[in-house]
Parts: sequence; C-alpha cells; structure tokens
Amino acid sequence: MLRRAVLSTIAMLMAVPANPLPRPQRGDTLHCRPSGALNRMDELPEASGITASRRTPGAFWAVNDSEQPVIYALDANGVVTGRVRVTGATVEDWEAIAVGPCRGGTCLYVGDIGDNNGTRKQITIYRVPEPAIGDDMTATAEVFHATYPDGPQDAESLVLTSDGSLYIVTKGEKGSVALYRFPRELRTGSTMPLQRVAKPRDSGKSPNSERITDAAASPQGDWIVLRTNRAATFHHLKELMAGNWRPAHVVDLADLDEPQGEGVTLTADGTLVVVGEGGGKSAPGTLARLTCAPLR
Repeated sequence: MLRRAVLSTIAMLMAVPANPLPRPQRGDTLHCRPSGALNRMDELPEASGITASRRTPGAFWAVNDSEQPVIYALDANGVVTGRVRVTGATVEDWEAIAVGPCRGGTCLYVGDIGDNNGTRKQITIYRVPEPAIGDDMTATAEVFHATYPDGPQDAESLVLTSDGSLYIVTKGEKGSVALYRFPRELRTGSTMPLQRVAKPRDSGKSPNSERITDAAASPQGDWIVLRTNRAATFHHLKELMAGNWRPAHVVDLADLDEPQGEGVTLTADGTLVVVGEGGGKSAPGTLARLTCAPLR
C-alpha cells in the first residue's frame, strides 16, 4: 500500500506543469572595459551632457549645466580643444546635447530642459549647424519651446534618433520616468506640445541610483542607452518606444568612481563615453571611455 501511495504521489507531481521562471528585471551584463583612466576636465566642473561629433570624427561636444552658453570641443581624453558660443542662446539649466541630421547637414541640439523644482512653464531646445572645432561662435540658434501634457517635469536626457525624431526621457526625481516626443516638424515662434509615448517606467519616483541623468541613440539608430549615476542600460529602440523599459544589456559604471555621473554617448565603433560633474562647483568634471562587446 505504501509503495502504491508513493508512486501515485510522484505521478501527480510530475503531471502538474512547472511554474515558468520569472523574467529577469535587469538585462544581461554587457562586457565593457575602461579604455584609459578617468580623465579630469577642469573647464567642465558641471559637465552634464556629451555627444560625438559628426563633422570631426574622434571629437566630442560637451556642455556645463550653468554659466555661459558655450559648447566645448573635446578630444578622446577629455582635453578641451575648442570653445564655441551658441549665438542667441541663454542658459537656465542645460542638461543635454545631441547631434543628428538636419537640413543641409548635421546639427547640434542643446537641451535647456532641467527643472529641479518642477516649476518651469516651458523648456527650450537650441539647434545650430554643427560648428568646426576652431569656430568662436555658431550661427544664430533656432529656438524651440515646448510643454509637457501633464505639467512640468524634471529631465536631463535628450534623444535624437537617426530619422531626426527628438525625444525627452524624464529623470524620475519628481515622478515616474517617462518618454516624451516632440512634433516631427519643430516650429519656432510658438510653444509646442509634447506627446507622452507609451507608458511610464514605474508608478512613482525612482530611487536616487535609478534616476536617468542622460540618454543617447546609437549612430546606427537601433539602440538607446540610458544612464544613471551607477549604470548604463541598453534598450532596443522599438521596444522602448512601445513602453518596454526592461533593458537588453546593463553596464555597471560604479567602478569608474565618478563623483557624479551625468552624460553618455555611444560612438560608431561601439565605444561608450561618459562624463560627470565634479561633485562641487570648483571640482573638475570627468570623462571616461569604455570599449564594449558588439551589441546584438
């Protein structure tokens, strides 16, 4: 009898379908290794955004989040090789810079989108033809104003995709991390309404370690990288636009020992470049490069 009961119990257990394993909440680790040391940038103590130049291969453009309306040209080691004033621009809280296609060539887009107090009535994007490294000033900037459909948001991330579409990713300090899209045709002289894309990442404020401090699209256009103070996460463009916030790959940035991680860009050869604030008004900003395995 006992043997029969045991066999019956085993058969019942085998007949019950196993519960599926939960899907991981974080993506696979992407193997990236630092290429050189963490470089100091004395002229960018409040480095808040970076983008790879299209006009000058191997160079980068970066911005401070306050002071003068100047974009800084950098070499691969973070050495300042040029300073270009953005004509017709002012600075409230510059938090992002992106490069991409525009009529007649490539343009830089500077995002005056920071809003720590959540009180700005509108945000501002400046667009200028990408200058040469040795220029003193840009052409007069086109100025685009925009508002969110659900009230002021604090944001530090501007994403320009390969087809010229422009997005903002909010930080997650005042509310949920969310993705907003600009109208396809940017207009000067009026305030444009932004459109929220898909659903927010979460239902409330994010912990400090998960707040989004910058974002960038890959030059090929199929990846979006988001960064926090501690990590960079890679997302398939189409999946992110559909509201899937789960990353495909995660890069741990903690070992870089940045005082305050801020900006990110991805180059055509797969190099991940990150910048940070110095952690104090007079402390130098930082730049680091990481060589990553091919994305797939």
